[in-house]
Amino acid sequence: MAGPQPLVIHRSAPARVEIDWQDGSRTSLTAAELRRLCPCASCVDEMSGIRTLDTAAVPDALTQTDVRLVGNYAITVTFEDGHHTGIFTWALLHSWADQPPGAASDE
Repeated sequence: MAGPQPLVIHRSAPARVEIDWQDGSRTSLTAAELRRLCPCASCVDEMSGIRTLDTAAVPDALTQTDVRLVGNYAITVTFEDGHHTGIFTWALLHSWADQPPGAASDE
């Protein structure tokens, strides 16, 4: 499979997910950042691509309760607020690699 591939996915703390990539880069995001960037249809309008989630309503202290692989191309995260429908592809997660804290964006 072409594209970025993870070496290790770290879920050592409930408030952070970190991914080490084959190219030596690292994606490190808080659960709150991941929740605010969720690409699912509940958070982003499928037709317009406009984010419908009120990102200001996501608390900074949000944690994740589970991280699972989706095939060989993504992860899904269950957040403490019950949200669990986002599929974060390797390409999407890799696009946020080596960003300073809080700099990841869906634009």
